[in-house]
Amino acid sequence: MHAPRIDRRWLAVVPSTVILGWVLTRIGLPAGWVIAAILAAATAAVTTGRSLDLPAPASRSSRAVIAILSAAPLTATPAAELVDFLIPGTVITAATLGIGVAGGLLLHHAHREISRSTGVLSMLAGGASVMPFLARDMGADYRYVTLTQYLRLLAVMLSLPLAAMVIGFDTHPTADTTTDFSWIGLLVLLIIMAVGQPVGTRLHIPAPSILGPMLLTVLAHALLDDRLTLTLPGAVTAVAFMAIGWMAGGALSVPALKSFARTLPATLLFITALMACCAATALLLTWWLGVPYLDAYLATSPGGLETVLIIADEADSGPVVAAVQIIRLIGVLILAGWMPQVLHRIARVRHRG
Repeated sequence: MHAPRIDRRWLAVVPSTVILGWVLTRIGLPAGWVIAAILAAATAAVTTGRSLDLPAPASRSSRAVIAILSAAPLTATPAAELVDFLIPGTVITAATLGIGVAGGLLLHHAHREISRSTGVLSMLAGGASVMPFLARDMGADYRYVTLTQYLRLLAVMLSLPLAAMVIGFDTHPTADTTTDFSWIGLLVLLIIMAVGQPVGTRLHIPAPSILGPMLLTVLAHALLDDRLTLTLPGAVTAVAFMAIGWMAGGALSVPALKSFARTLPATLLFITALMACCAATALLLTWWLGVPYLDAYLATSPGGLETVLIIADEADSGPVVAAVQIIRLIGVLILAGWMPQVLHRIARVRHRG
């Protein structure tokens, strides 16, 4: 039995991604590793006229890593804070998810080549790194979902510091908050990577390749000693983000790029509308909880969680920011995992009407 042959194009794609990704991250571009990987893989796929497929073991491993990273905010926020803001956070989450679902369905009606699941997954605010894998599992166009999600993420992360200054805050560098590395913690995470999907499948969890490792990571954090850090090396997380870009970029073709270009005006319009609606929900949160508008704006920002938490720390914001963001992230992941059932239910309701 022969080992599968490795596509020689990877010999050019991998080093070019590393070099370009290093440059983009050095200049401070958000999602630099993902963007570099999309550009490198897309160049190889388009110029050769053949898709560049990510090897299955790399795809499975990167899914597990992204799932573990997505669980980090859930483990870092005290449960008491989530309970305190549960009702307002749930209301804001429902409004944001409703806007995303409506925007995705409108995008489908505006461009019929975009399926309902593709449109909705591309418009959900939060969990950008998880959506491409969920889209692929559900048979949606993961290329469009990846490009749209990271276009939204790029817009949000670039606008956040400017918006914070306009509202009335000057940003300053924050202290290094890197946690200590633990070999035992790494071993635990490797076990989670290996068994997360089978456990999720056995428990009949939707999107088991993502939600399985996430749930095990949260459970491990709750059961293990607080002094034991569950942190993956930076190089591992960088490769996982590269895998997202390679998966999307490697599947691109000239017709696919032309199709994305045709839908780009509508896509940008819906992203702008989503950001504006989230800013409007911040007014509701300010009125409801009596918090400063900057805190409410950061709490309702449609994505860019890491940037949000950095600015919130610099602004000495209250716990509302992290709590509402985490509540929404949980809501997004639940909705995305049950997307086929949700869309089927919506279609049945519309058909009855």
